[in-house]
Amino acid sequence: MKSVLLIGLGRFGRHVAVKLDQMHHEIMAVDKNEDRVNAVLPYVTNAQIGDATNEEFMESLGVNNFDVCIVAIGDDFQSSLETTSLLKDLGARNVVSRAARDVHAKFLLRNGADEIVYPEKQVAYWTAIRYTADHVLDYIELDDDHAIYEISVPEKWIGKTVEQVDVRRKHGINIMAIKRSGVMNMNITPGTRFLSGDTVFVLGNTKDIQRCFHI
Repeated sequence: MKSVLLIGLGRFGRHVAVKLDQMHHEIMAVDKNEDRVNAVLPYVTNAQIGDATNEEFMESLGVNNFDVCIVAIGDDFQSSLETTSLLKDLGARNVVSRAARDVHAKFLLRNGADEIVYPEKQVAYWTAIRYTADHVLDYIELDDDHAIYEISVPEKWIGKTVEQVDVRRKHGINIMAIKRSGVMNMNITPGTRFLSGDTVFVLGNTKDIQRCFHI
């Protein structure tokens, strides 16, 4: 369990709060809008109404005591930038800031952000890939070059074993798990056999995966 300071409770921030609650983390939520704060009260440990660009207010939160500080402000880049910089000045250990554009990310990284998240960009990529390839069921981008895909097992694999398809040697792709009838199996061996209806989770270079599975 980690302690998280979540600043900005718009739609993105609220979804983050709900997920953090499901993962049983301790959450301090902050927003200057009282209605937004009230909306997340069922999901957070504590909440404060206040201006995250105000140094005195932020200092009172003890930001250096949190494992991670998430700046989820999406509608005011100036406030996001000031908040990010202030968090780092006050000794925050790990600052993750939301960005909508590449230029925003550059400024945030130069002014205290340790990591950047692109909610709209990441979801846009996922949507484009997921809904233009019938056999791709899910997609997680790890970095610019690597990803995890959940893919329907190709027809030519059915009845064969992991060793027989040998995608690691042929394409540099790792088979991480097989889902069968909704049950995930991560105990994959060379003798594991693929059946009709299976989906497979593969990890590797994005271009290699796309080439192998004709995405």
